[in-house]
Amino acid sequence: MADEKPEETKPETPDPETSESAHFDGPHGGYTVTASTTHLRDAKGKEKATIFSVSYVLDGDDRSRPVTFCFNGGPGSSSVWLQFGAYGPKRVDLPDLEIAPPAGCGLVDNEHSILDLTDLVFIDPVGTGFSKAQGETEDKAFHNVDSDVESVAEFIWRWLSNNGRWASPKYISGESYGTTRCGGLALKLQELGIQLTGAILVSLAMDFQTIIFAPANDLPNVLYLPTYAALAHYHGRIEVDDLDAFLDEARRFAVEEYGPALMLGSRLTEERKAALAGKLAALTGLDADEIAARQLRIDYLWFARTLLGAGDKTIGRLDGRYVGRDLMPQGRSLTRDPSYDAAIGAYTAATNDFLRREVGWDTSSPYNVLSLAVNQGWSFERKQRLGYVNTAEDLRQAMVANPHLKVLFANGLYDLATPFFAAEFTRDHLSVDTDLAGQIVSTYYPAGHMMYFHPPSLAQLKADLASFYAG
Repeated sequence: MADEKPEETKPETPDPETSESAHFDGPHGGYTVTASTTHLRDAKGKEKATIFSVSYVLDGDDRSRPVTFCFNGGPGSSSVWLQFGAYGPKRVDLPDLEIAPPAGCGLVDNEHSILDLTDLVFIDPVGTGFSKAQGETEDKAFHNVDSDVESVAEFIWRWLSNNGRWASPKYISGESYGTTRCGGLALKLQELGIQLTGAILVSLAMDFQTIIFAPANDLPNVLYLPTYAALAHYHGRIEVDDLDAFLDEARRFAVEEYGPALMLGSRLTEERKAALAGKLAALTGLDADEIAARQLRIDYLWFARTLLGAGDKTIGRLDGRYVGRDLMPQGRSLTRDPSYDAAIGAYTAATNDFLRREVGWDTSSPYNVLSLAVNQGWSFERKQRLGYVNTAEDLRQAMVANPHLKVLFANGLYDLATPFFAAEFTRDHLSVDTDLAGQIVSTYYPAGHMMYFHPPSLAQLKADLASFYAG
């Protein structure tokens, strides 16, 4: 039986929002930007949190237009990446494959914005952006899988009510841990009577067993292999004529030969280990003897630091196309991510300038683009559930309850944080029938975790989303 709506989502009168609005002209026409705080209250009516959001609504007051609720991941990240990198009408003018200079990467019109397809609401979960707990409630009360989902669901319920958008087609879109949130949120919203039209999951991280390297969990070793192969080719460690065919061979080898060998553990013979190490070397560009010495297990941080050979260079974790210096010149494991360093300063400056100067959000509080404290203090335990976090099951239940729900998985080929083969594994293990499986679309981009950093991939993402919204 579906959970009843919490009492705090049914106030007699809506809480007043603190908001600032500004009007702009963009590639798709005029639009209004509204920065606001939405109040969340507990069952006794006491304020427990304020959620900061930025909405973009195209001129015309068309209540039949779709509205898409967007958020990033971390956990601990604000929504600035999707807002000013991919979907919003303005984007950070970030140079691809370079660490942005301290100044000069302001906002420009985003010709690939999806504002022509849908109105947009960017949500900063508690502890990110300007969002924070209130009263006797502490931020950490929201920093677990279920409470996070519940707070974002309540925000969406309130935003729809406060803005008169219940009749609009409703979408959600998350990136990275935001896709973890999407899985739980799809089911929670369904329980609250909010039926989604679609969910857009960018750089999938729903089943954590697929991406957490840990003793006795060999699944990530198998699922990261095609990404290693893609990056070995990209950086010239392996030459192939047909990348797609090469990646298909990496997929086949991973499932049919590599995975079964790892399952043997200490029973794997030295002869077979040597043969497999040679095949892994041919797919990854790494040294066969080192692979064998590591018992055939290739940790992604070791791969990133080792692919380019000896020296102080490393490739990026979020986007393996990037190359930079590591903190440990003779290290054997990545300790600094050049693909993160490339963007954080530019996005922080552009976000603060836009909200404070152009929209007029007047506050002395800092805007938390990415909170390491939230990330490090996050609890991954779920109510009455053991083992790795896996909100793919929540998504499956939501799709069964709402067979009209469309889902898009967007994958970067060079993403070392959430590899594309892991997303395929999650998709293929959803245990839904053929009709529902047909509701899931997978797209691929020659870039990393934030594939929109790569201009051609940003253009391709817009085209794919235009098809997705058209249905």
